[in-house]
Amino acid sequence: MSGDHLHNDSQIEADFRLNDSHKHKDKHKDREHRHKEHKKDKEKDREKSKHSNSEHKDSEKKHKEKEKTKHKDGSSDKHKDRHKDRDKEKRKEEKIRAAGDAKIKKEKENGFSSPPRIKDEPEDDGYFAPPKEDIKPLKRPRDEDDADYKPKKIKTEDIKKEKKRKLEEEEDGKLKKPKNKDKDKKVAESDNKKKKPKKEEEQKWKWWEEERYPEGIKWKFLEHKGPVFAPPYEPLPEGVKFYYDGKVMKLSPKAEEVATFFAKMLDHEYTTKEIFRKNFFKDWRKEMTNDEKNTITNLSKCDFTQMSQYFKAQSEARKQMSKEEKLKIKEENEKLLKEYGFCVMDNHRERIANFKIEPPGLFRGRGNHPKMGMLKRRIMPEDIIINCSKDAKVPSPPPGHKWKEVRHDNKVTWLVSWTENIQGSIKYIMLNPSSRIKGEKDWQKYETARRLKKCVDKIRNQYREDWKSKEMKVRQRAVALYFIDKLALRAGNEKEEGETADTVGCCSLRVEHINLHPELDGQEYVVEFDFPGKDSIRYYNKVPVEKRVFKNLQLFMENKQPEDDLFDRLNTGILNKHLQDLMEGLTAKVFRTYNASITLQQQLKELTAPDENVPAKILSYNRANRAVAILCNHQRAPPKTFEKSMMNLQSKIDAKKDQLADARRDLKSAKADAKVMKDAKTKKVVESKKKAVQRLEEQLMKLEVQATDREENKQIALGTSKLNYLDPRITVAWCKKWGVPIEKIYNKTQREKFAWAIDMTDEDYEF
Repeated sequence: MSGDHLHNDSQIEADFRLNDSHKHKDKHKDREHRHKEHKKDKEKDREKSKHSNSEHKDSEKKHKEKEKTKHKDGSSDKHKDRHKDRDKEKRKEEKIRAAGDAKIKKEKENGFSSPPRIKDEPEDDGYFAPPKEDIKPLKRPRDEDDADYKPKKIKTEDIKKEKKRKLEEEEDGKLKKPKNKDKDKKVAESDNKKKKPKKEEEQKWKWWEEERYPEGIKWKFLEHKGPVFAPPYEPLPEGVKFYYDGKVMKLSPKAEEVATFFAKMLDHEYTTKEIFRKNFFKDWRKEMTNDEKNTITNLSKCDFTQMSQYFKAQSEARKQMSKEEKLKIKEENEKLLKEYGFCVMDNHRERIANFKIEPPGLFRGRGNHPKMGMLKRRIMPEDIIINCSKDAKVPSPPPGHKWKEVRHDNKVTWLVSWTENIQGSIKYIMLNPSSRIKGEKDWQKYETARRLKKCVDKIRNQYREDWKSKEMKVRQRAVALYFIDKLALRAGNEKEEGETADTVGCCSLRVEHINLHPELDGQEYVVEFDFPGKDSIRYYNKVPVEKRVFKNLQLFMENKQPEDDLFDRLNTGILNKHLQDLMEGLTAKVFRTYNASITLQQQLKELTAPDENVPAKILSYNRANRAVAILCNHQRAPPKTFEKSMMNLQSKIDAKKDQLADARRDLKSAKADAKVMKDAKTKKVVESKKKAVQRLEEQLMKLEVQATDREENKQIALGTSKLNYLDPRITVAWCKKWGVPIEKIYNKTQREKFAWAIDMTDEDYEF
């Protein structure tokens, strides 16, 4: 029985060998080439196992005779002796061992594929092919049974030859995994490239290259989601108490909410001002119940300390949040932005500037505003007017509410409006400064200012003639226009007393706001201005004026009290009408824009040196910008962290100076060595030391320029004029002319705002 079994096994294997030999005749040369490569290695192995190999050879010869006999008469009955059986078993063991070695080798080679002949190996009928990794090790020894050294090929293969094979097969395209990775990488890159341009297209809608709408038409289609309302009030925890006259008092929800507004500002200067406290207490009492009104009669007896401490702790907790918590909040804000922060205007997705309704709180105002401390009430959907196109989907109000009104007015640019309760002014939700509507408005503003350039000399001659007019009204108008032109003063609107802070413009100057000096500091006819300007920022300036202006001012001040108007026969309406007669679209603001832009252009020409490096050129730009900010009175209080930041910067400068001193000493030493040695190596050292010194000198200069810039700008706000009064094309042209990256002057938001100017301007632009 066992003999029959062995006989059948040998017959099956012989069949496999016979079929295989027929199948791979074409590849015989390839095998011989591989056999020669490994001949030396195999001979060593044969010497080590001489006895076993001799036995194996004898058995192989007998098997070859067996194959021939079988091929001729199809019989295998003559091969049943025990010696041959033992030889067969021994060969099987070698095959199994070789298969195991091949598998290990396969894993080590990490994706190394078998020779091509194995791929073409036939399969028996009814045989289910296992994965390639399983069949390759078995096929390898089966093909090579006729070569005595083949079972050991994988075990003894030289590492260098293995690498060579790898390289050859990589060239032939057999290592597929790395190629797939490269392919995947390329696909991913191509996908990214496809995605990125879409984003850029959305952000870079070149509206300035399209035809403008007819005069007065702002859009043809407008759709948006409406505003985001302030979250509802969350009552204070039970442990946070309010005290009145030393006793704990539980407040009603409405009264408690208003009390928290005051508690949040407890450490602020505002809460010490009498007018603020008076207005707050008056409005707070309106929110109290009758019992609370009867009890709380004096603000000084109210103790908001625990409330204040609670909000400070909340603020500190927000600062100490983990990255995960901050990321979660950021994701929520981004989700909100995606839903409410964009609108569709004329088939383009436009960013909305302020889609959130301001939460309730206490009005602060600027300067000594008479209404500071009053309660800004919560804005409800019933206060909101929605503006969208007729064919757009009207945004849904919050559940249980409705809008005050829905309009379809394409002659205005706002999306949402409401009236606030403090001054009765209308508030709007508008588009982002980078939008088409805002960009067109800016472009038009600077083009109007450029038109003024063509007729400004004529206007100046006209108001100089008017200084001699017999009519007092004309003289006052001419002097006021001179101040607007020369000093870039605002026109100054008429205001109701007690409604707004006492701020002053040109037309509303009072006698108390100027002093006349026939001679001051070596200059003749000096006018000293001192008044609260916009946002209650003090305007103080000493300006030498023309003699006729000085004489007119003396005339205007005769027989007047300090609180009387300087230009008593002039108001903004009269002045603006006269400006419109001089040039269509001319206003006091156009004069400010013109003077600001022309000053920047002149200053840049004077201050920019062609041989300066980029940091020095940026300093020159900021100095030109500063001249404009001073002209327009764009002042600010020094930042709270100014001193600390300057100290940090100075310490960096000192450290850099020490590094430079060390580098110079090293250079000197290297030069001395080079004189003695006079070889190529020392020369290279000297060159590298020179470069190190140059690099440190540039870094030191950059830090010193930064310190100078920061010191000069500590009380000047450069941003206001840069964003609102300076034609951006002047800046873009200057950057292109002198090779200064635009990113060094404009940040990302500003570049988006002025995309139209960056795209259309070349280096030869003149305002």
